[in-house]
Amino acid sequence: MDWNATLEPLATVALAGLVGGLVGLERELARKPAGLRTHVLVAAAAALLMLLGPASLDAFEEAASKGLIRADPSRVIQAIVVGISFLGAGTILRNGTSHVEGLTTAASILLTTALGIAVALGKVGLAFGVAMLMVVILLVLGRLERALEHRAAASDR
Repeated sequence: MDWNATLEPLATVALAGLVGGLVGLERELARKPAGLRTHVLVAAAAALLMLLGPASLDAFEEAASKGLIRADPSRVIQAIVVGISFLGAGTILRNGTSHVEGLTTAASILLTTALGIAVALGKVGLAFGVAMLMVVILLVLGRLERALEHRAAASDR
């Protein structure tokens, strides 16, 4: 396994998550339903899906050269993302006028979908690295979100 080929895109996904986290932190501080973890996961998923595009086209071109054309991989990825979005939407619940639950779960479903696509395209190292990053995001940023919520609730009293 070429570690440079794995670490560079992993750094890209992490950077995308960091950038998404900047917006998410602001949303978290404003106490909006989609907060820190949600934005980090969505940005990371988008980056991973974009990085997988060329790999899927490479696989498509290789199959085409052997006369094994069966489907355009970019359309397959598009169909997977659209389909999984309905599953993610099903995890989102609205309680009352301002309380929304399940957004991080929906975002994690999207990123997990991208992980499955990565594995299917032979990008196992990248998928494993992003999965570890995802677990850190969910655990560490979850604690930060709860601390921010506690702080905001204390200031409301």
